[in-house]
Amino acid sequence: MSIKGKAYVVGVYEHPTRKADDKSVAALHAESAKGALEDAGLSKSDIDGYFFAGEPSGLGSLPMVDYLGLKLSHMDSTDTGGSSYILHVGHAAEAIAAGKCRIALITLAGRPRSEGMATGTASRPATNAPDSEFEAPYGAATANMYAMCAMRHMYEYGTTSEQLAWIKVAASHHAQHNPHAMLRELVTVEDVLASPVITDPLHRLDCCVISDGGGAIIVASPEVARSLKRPKVRVIGHGEAPKGQMGGHVDLTYSGAVWSGPPAFAEAGIRPTDIKYASIYDSFTITVLMQIEDLGFCAKGEGGRFVADGNLISGVGRLPFNTDGGGLCNNHPSNRGGLTKVIEAVRQLRGEAHPAVQVRNCDLALAHGTGGSLGTRHGAATLIMERE
Repeated sequence: MSIKGKAYVVGVYEHPTRKADDKSVAALHAESAKGALEDAGLSKSDIDGYFFAGEPSGLGSLPMVDYLGLKLSHMDSTDTGGSSYILHVGHAAEAIAAGKCRIALITLAGRPRSEGMATGTASRPATNAPDSEFEAPYGAATANMYAMCAMRHMYEYGTTSEQLAWIKVAASHHAQHNPHAMLRELVTVEDVLASPVITDPLHRLDCCVISDGGGAIIVASPEVARSLKRPKVRVIGHGEAPKGQMGGHVDLTYSGAVWSGPPAFAEAGIRPTDIKYASIYDSFTITVLMQIEDLGFCAKGEGGRFVADGNLISGVGRLPFNTDGGGLCNNHPSNRGGLTKVIEAVRQLRGEAHPAVQVRNCDLALAHGTGGSLGTRHGAATLIMERE
């Protein structure tokens, strides 16, 4: 079933906090939901679908449904890490198209900064993944697994640390205009390379920030969207895919975007060259580079040359990306920051991004997320939206 044009993003809200010492995770969810409802011009009683992943954990979305006092006909707590919330927008559109709900609320919240969580450098314990118990004794951390991908990409294609650094430089050019961004200072390639190596070849400035915060999105039927007074943003394409160890046939040079991107573009009826703005999940600089290649914005192995010399900077390059500063500079609440990628894409399509980074004539935008580990197993989700 195609979802093209069958659902609209009618409300978005990004929580302004980056350190929430005085708030619970549930309160961040609730405040974000309130902000998105006000943005859309709706009330809580209008919500009949709810989508959620992450904290508070246990029983999926049920704790937050109870906390928020929602009366629902549809729920979804699919958790694919950083791709969860991009996937949820697609699932909400599918549910609306199928008549399961009319107005879906999607919320994200986390307090990793206040709780002192080492989300990228702490060893990951064994999980219920069938082969996890064989990996856990080696003490792999998220940063290590992404560094392996970076090193392999460098070996295969000649990608350099200087080229990766340009991704952070672009993010900093945008973050300087975001009053809520954790890191607002402009950085240079030299600054990135001079920062401490966290896990070879990734430097500290190749890694995303760790912040508290959250956000919310409201997806609604065309009938509801037409009744509201907000700019209309249509969902026109969605794709999702997992990538794992593939029975030992491991190739670290590509991500699940090679499978999630094509169906999204096909459903939307467009090509990568049509995209005016891209929100790309940026847990690390290598994450961005690989996804740009895998989504078809350039050929495999050419990502380093593509991002060099500012091609990701709004007003300068061919593919403006993460104009809020992204995870590299703005925020990364919990390990599921893909929701903020949708929010900034909606801002661009509405013409509501900061004037210094607003993309001219932005009528087509892409949001893409990666959740899990590029080096082992992860989910990928691609979402394409257009301004009507």
